[in-house]
Amino acid sequence: MTKQIRLAAHFPGVNNTTVWSDPAAGSHIDFASFRRFAQTAERAKLDFFFLAEGLSLREHAGHVHDLDVVGRPDAMTLLAALAGVTEHLGLAATLTTTYHEPREIARQLATLDHLSGGRAAWNLVTSTDAVSGANFRRGAYLPYEDRYARATAVLEHADRSWADDDLPQKRPVILQAGDSDAGREFAAQHADGIFTRHGSLHDGQAFYADVKRRLARYGRAPDDLLVLPGATFVLGDTDAEAQERAAVVRRQQVSAATAIVFAEQLWNRDLSAYDPDGPLPDVEPVEGEITIAPGSIPARAFAGQRHETVAQLRALAATEKLSLRDVMVKTRARHSFVGSPQTVADAIDDYVQSDASDGFILVPHITPGGLDELADQVIPLLQERGAFRADYAPDTTLRDRLGLSTAAVSSKYGLERS
Repeated sequence: MTKQIRLAAHFPGVNNTTVWSDPAAGSHIDFASFRRFAQTAERAKLDFFFLAEGLSLREHAGHVHDLDVVGRPDAMTLLAALAGVTEHLGLAATLTTTYHEPREIARQLATLDHLSGGRAAWNLVTSTDAVSGANFRRGAYLPYEDRYARATAVLEHADRSWADDDLPQKRPVILQAGDSDAGREFAAQHADGIFTRHGSLHDGQAFYADVKRRLARYGRAPDDLLVLPGATFVLGDTDAEAQERAAVVRRQQVSAATAIVFAEQLWNRDLSAYDPDGPLPDVEPVEGEITIAPGSIPARAFAGQRHETVAQLRALAATEKLSLRDVMVKTRARHSFVGSPQTVADAIDDYVQSDASDGFILVPHITPGGLDELADQVIPLLQERGAFRADYAPDTTLRDRLGLSTAAVSSKYGLERS
């Protein structure tokens, strides 16, 4: 039996995925950009529109990092507006359990669910960095090991609130990103979907099997949790043309200045004196406290592995005769799907049918028009093979459309009440 592919679209804003300097790129704050992007996603019959959220400006080397996110419109305000210009598309907001209060979150999402007719989703995140904490006068008050304990308490409080609120879909769809063991366990117990960075088929299958097997201990079925990796893409009339376009996009994504920033996140030290078109820095990385990019997810990801990673990159640079920028382009700029529409459709379907994912969060490198080619050229191919819907079913909520159950929380909090 052919598995149905779940697809969502992420509006990434200004960051190193987006080629915001390209003439084809539009505004990242005007409502018209968000409206066009969301309406294209709905035209393609995608499941939901996803917005990330930042609670502080990105900082690097003591300054606001103006090559990355320097502010976003408030997600809940924006999604409420998009509810009025879309009819079927799910609307997913990112809200942190670390700094938001349970009743606040429950009320905001309940409002969005009512306004949209049952299309609300919550990307539940657990912020711990001091940069965001400073904006709430809390500093890094919550230890890393306690973040999921608070997340559980906040979600359970919200569930109790929704049990009394008669939501169109009983409970907003709960999404969560967490590759750690604690994150996977939290998703298995509480979430409806889990994001992952695993890009290869083999790694995806291993992650998929791991999180699915955890569900049984909480009385949940494998289909109660969707595995949804993020996926970028570049299309061309032929595979060769797409590869050529992807090479150009990678160079646009990793400018000379961005290459230095990436290197500094790894080395955890100032490398501004080095030439991005020259060799890799000859100094050793600094382990321990992250000083160059506090709050940076990439910088934290290298913790405890900096020397090993630098050694690997030096070996790569020596073997392939690569400059610092070349190395960063090769290792930090990533496209999950590159090829003709047929090649990309085949690859997406293969991942899902091979149990490496249940679908993907699609992230274009141009906004707001970056979904157009995929909507017009790839989606019809998936529809032809019966792996993706031809149209939305009438009068369905996002939860219904994703095939998700509320049974686990219904029995615990009384959500089965009409």
